Amino acid sequence: MHKTFRINVDGVDHAITADPAMPLLYALRNELGKKGPRFGCGLAQCGACTVIQDGVAIRSCVVPIAAVSGKIRTLDGLGSTDNPHPVQQAFITEEAGQCEYCMSGWIMTSVALLEQKPDRSDAEIRAALAGLKCRCGTHMSILRAVKRAAEEMASTEATDRRND
Repeated sequence: MHKTFRINVDGVDHAITADPAMPLLYALRNELGKKGPRFGCGLAQCGACTVIQDGVAIRSCVVPIAAVSGKIRTLDGLGSTDNPHPVQQAFITEEAGQCEYCMSGWIMTSVALLEQKPDRSDAEIRAALAGLKCRCGTHMSILRAVKRAAEEMASTEATDRRND
């Protein structure tokens, strides 16, 4: 039995008619045309499907659309080529991607972590990224990118506090 669900994705309200058990990932990709979250394992183990729901990184492949509430952010709505999010820019600067299939997971998890508190230790960053998979083996570049973004975001936050 299909129902209509109202969800906000990347700042835009949508009505999606679907089976309540349909994974959020399918709604994002098939109904809304989002390309950022990707199907990897379908078991919430790789992270390729990661999106942010109200500030928390979630694995959209295992979240039924009926369980979605609040605002969803995808890689598609994070930044642009001309104005990338600081985490995206750090990944570009550090050349953290190789095939980049998994990058949505790494970037969105990092954004959720750093937007909560940008001043993170290496241990906190590693713990937050635990469980994400990259078969290309760019883990060290990814860690450098997240640390770079953390420093940039913490610096920006400190400057903003001084200017208030």
